[in-house]
Amino acid sequence: MILAPTAIDGVTVVDVEAFTDARGLFARTFCAEEFAAAGLEVAVAQCSVAYNRLAGTVRGLHWAGEPVRETKLVRCTRGALLDVVVDPRPDSPTYLRHVSVELTADNHRALFIAAGLAHGYQTLVDDTEATYQMNVPFTPGHDRGLRFDDPRLGIAWPLPVSEISDKDRGWPLLPAVPSEQTATAR
Repeated sequence: MILAPTAIDGVTVVDVEAFTDARGLFARTFCAEEFAAAGLEVAVAQCSVAYNRLAGTVRGLHWAGEPVRETKLVRCTRGALLDVVVDPRPDSPTYLRHVSVELTADNHRALFIAAGLAHGYQTLVDDTEATYQMNVPFTPGHDRGLRFDDPRLGIAWPLPVSEISDKDRGWPLLPAVPSEQTATAR
């Protein structure tokens, strides 16, 4: 495996090193020792799958609030998606910045997302499936979210949104950044 950190601390791209022969391909997609050596949370307490019927479907942007500390390893097992991670941590140097990574069934790439980071994706083709490995089970009442179309985030989703849940559409917009003049007048 090749573990490549991104511009946001806590987001790591996981690429496989494939061994191919006449039968096809074999590759490790997870190794507790390699993840731990890279400082990544290695516990797996729950695995989930998300099937998306239509291209353009958006899921997210979600994270689990304190004290849950949920980490995720997300992989596309069918189709293709654009995975987006936003840093909602106000004390972070990358506050409200995002990284985008294309995950496809063909590239076998995964994305590790540390606790406290908002995660979502948009499907690029019909019949797309994603799998998640989480270090803790889902804990109702601790879910947090950002609006996928919040202008402060500046996410350029590649397709028009075809499907999104009411919950994801309903997250509030972030407050507008006060202009320098307004901030000075206070």
